[in-house]
Amino acid sequence: MEIEIISFGQITEFINNQKIEVDGIADTDAFKQYLEDRFPALKGIKYKLALNKNIVQQNTEILNQATIAIMPPFSGG
Repeated sequence: MEIEIISFGQITEFINNQKIEVDGIADTDAFKQYLEDRFPALKGIKYKLALNKNIVQQNTEILNQATIAIMPPFSGG
């Protein structure tokens, strides 16, 4: 399965925007575990995932050629 990763803020220091090929990752919970195993610095940071431009609130199925954004906490007015 091909996934495009887009990172923002301090996360771009260790995860560049890229397309990756992964197998055995069916949902966002498994993808978070994959990211934290591959990039241990993520374990110490609060972050959110957005799957195909929608912020993930609960475990969600990932389909081929998905785009996942990894975002640090943000606030706005």
